[in-house]
Amino acid sequence: MMGARMTGLGGAEADRLFQALGDPTRRAILDRLAAGPSSVSGLAGPLGITLTAVSQHLGVLEGCGLASTRKAGRVRTCSIEAAGFDRLQGWIDAHRASWDRRLDALGDLLAEED
Repeated sequence: MMGARMTGLGGAEADRLFQALGDPTRRAILDRLAAGPSSVSGLAGPLGITLTAVSQHLGVLEGCGLASTRKAGRVRTCSIEAAGFDRLQGWIDAHRASWDRRLDALGDLLAEED
């Protein structure tokens, strides 16, 4: 089993990231933010949810580094953040490398039996 040192992503942090991405509304928010920054109301309208619901989802996304918000006057502007995705990509890369090594070893073992 891989530890946080190898993947750069601790167990609790990984859980938060995957839980955040496990919600279809939060994924939809991230999809919209991938096109560029948006206000909370700009996110709420197309998603058909309340401003309060968007704010709650944004809180989860901000908590794991996938999004950020800044307030200018009465407008709260949301942006996607690369940092959370970078940590997630590191976790994926480490697990992929581990499985590639295991499958290569299995392939070598099976080739020896031929």
